[in-house]
Amino acid sequence: MRTIKTTTGAEIALDGDLLAVMEILYREVTARQELERSFEDMIREIQHLIGQMTDEERRAYLTESLFLNTVKYENDRLESYMRKLAREPKS
Repeated sequence: MRTIKTTTGAEIALDGDLLAVMEILYREVTARQELERSFEDMIREIQHLIGQMTDEERRAYLTESLFLNTVKYENDRLESYMRKLAREPKS
């Protein structure tokens, strides 16, 4: 299995597990900087990782990312709707 590295040297196995990549990003950018990271810090690290991927790997991770974000979006919309229903007066 192919691996890529963060700017801090942490290895990431490219096995299609987007959540594993997100965990390493959190650990190597956010936690390492004690929550004092900026938008630019995270973008720079993500771009560093993407630059090491092949077109096929980028396509696979983008597909998984879009899927997970769509599910999150749907869940957020449903949660908002359920809160609205709970606030409406009963007839």
